[in-house]
Amino acid sequence: MTEVPIKSSNANLFILSSVAGGGKSTLIGKLLTEFPFLKFSISSTTRKPRKGDIPGISYNFLSVDEFEKGISNNQFLEWAKVHGNYYGTPRDYIESAIRNNENIILDIDVQGARLVKQQLPNSKSIFILPPSEEIWIQRLIGRGSDDEESIQRRIENGRKELLEKDQFDYQIVNDDLETALQELISIIRPNIT
Repeated sequence: MTEVPIKSSNANLFILSSVAGGGKSTLIGKLLTEFPFLKFSISSTTRKPRKGDIPGISYNFLSVDEFEKGISNNQFLEWAKVHGNYYGTPRDYIESAIRNNENIILDIDVQGARLVKQQLPNSKSIFILPPSEEIWIQRLIGRGSDDEESIQRRIENGRKELLEKDQFDYQIVNDDLETALQELISIIRPNIT
């Protein structure tokens, strides 16, 4: 992977990670309302769209062949196979935003966060923690968007991801959505104003 040219940029890159069902997508949506000038990096995935997903807004939905071709052509800043599907961050989008000194937020898994942090050490990484495993699993099931096999795979993967929380610059417990949002804003605001 080639390094993204961030050294001479005033851009700020924020990486948000969590377990599936940890609430990071909800927090990002609220954050983008608070800071509409933040650029949101739309990930690419081979996962099938869920109810409510909008192609090009929720994700860039690709076939496995399209994604693997993108891997071969170095089109992703980072990519991983998670929960049985490919996920990745489009390199061109990030490089363009950095060249234009734009502030960017990424919603990626812990593997991707590690890879981005290696390439862009000035980025700020934030892990959103569920208040407890029991509440997290209830939230994951309550989404109603995954079958039983997918839920079990996400729980198994999430338990491993939780072990990596200390690798992040910041941790926020998403017990109360508004409190978690204010904590997130308190991390973002000083870095972009």
